[in-house]
Amino acid sequence: MTDNDHTARYEAFFSLHHHLPRQSPGSDATTRWMLARTGLLPRRPRVLDLGCGPGRAALLLAAEAGAEVTAVDTHQPFLDELRASAEARGLGDRIRTVHADMGRLSGPGTPDFADASFDLVWAEGSAYIIGFDTALRDWKRLLALGGSLVVSHCVWTTEAPSDEARAFWDQDGPMLPVSAQTARAVAAGYHVLGVRVQPESDWDEYYVPLAEKVAATDPSAPGMAWALASTREELAMRRHHGTEYGYAAYVLRPADPRWTSRPETAADIDAVHAVNAAAFPTPDEARLVDALRTDPQAWLPGLSYVARDNGGTGDIAAYALLTRCRVGDAPALALAPVATAPDRRRQGAGQAVVRAVLDAARLRGESLVLVLGHPDYYPRFGFVPASRFGIRAGFEVPDEAMMALVLDDSMPVPTGTIQYPAAFGI
Repeated sequence: MTDNDHTARYEAFFSLHHHLPRQSPGSDATTRWMLARTGLLPRRPRVLDLGCGPGRAALLLAAEAGAEVTAVDTHQPFLDELRASAEARGLGDRIRTVHADMGRLSGPGTPDFADASFDLVWAEGSAYIIGFDTALRDWKRLLALGGSLVVSHCVWTTEAPSDEARAFWDQDGPMLPVSAQTARAVAAGYHVLGVRVQPESDWDEYYVPLAEKVAATDPSAPGMAWALASTREELAMRRHHGTEYGYAAYVLRPADPRWTSRPETAADIDAVHAVNAAAFPTPDEARLVDALRTDPQAWLPGLSYVARDNGGTGDIAAYALLTRCRVGDAPALALAPVATAPDRRRQGAGQAVVRAVLDAARLRGESLVLVLGHPDYYPRFGFVPASRFGIRAGFEVPDEAMMALVLDDSMPVPTGTIQYPAAFGI
């Protein structure tokens, strides 16, 4: 292929995608779902939207989150579309467009974005351009403390994709199932605030307008016959193999570098007991942990977590435990106790260990976690009143204190009464 042929195909491809509402599967509902999972944001959050295209997400974030958005794309006509839309909606002062390569964000001839300069780094449907792992590695430095990385990426939704689907999607490297890709994020030093396979309607929002554009486009322009053929192939792949793959939305937060969280070992047992005894007014919680260890129906190896201070003594600073409970006849997890050493409170150790044990549960394939706790604390992890799902405690408790976190919303959430392990005494 000559350089002229390559340029013609490039221009034809983008011409085919001009003035479409989206450049990848998505919806305003999914954007809002991801935004809600990022937690408490500053009044005017700083957002870096990478591979923004015509800016559907950028416009929503500026309008609904009050964000100051820096929108980056390599295709200037998309940025021009975004600029016109922002001005028309009165958002021109909230959105800055930058013509740049998302794979080159620092150094000479680049925007040279400073470390820790954004509260959100956002990439809907664009991270594949540089690869999921590269995005996780290279974009982490841009996040301020407490900031979140939001990406959507194609994933397998079956354990056995067909040869035809693999041949199409693995051209740029093997695609992963959701569980494996989530594990990559945790291994790269992130906590998972939320992950969801996007609904089929998100594909319709992208593919229906694209198919209409394909049907109406004259193939005679240079490179356009190729662009039309490749797009028709992609549309046909979705029709015939759409149950085998999907797009997953990820909301991720870098782990707090002050703490190392990991599963407890046998050598930690005495220290775990001491932390729980010191953290509560009575030794009951420390004894509860000891009793749960002896119950093979409740104790789940690998879900008893400690956090250690990276810069101090290295002693255990915080602890969190998940054990098996049930809602009706369905398995769930109970988060209890959560304890922080008195001299390490309000330093992030408790949050670090809770996020780490929730990540471990997610990677095990667990779908539901319950906690009886302070309603001002646990919602930061995504917990909501369990009553929203028809889940109730078997004893009197304020509605707002009995909370649930759905880790996998592709699974039905059970309803009924929570059955705790016998050691809880309830």
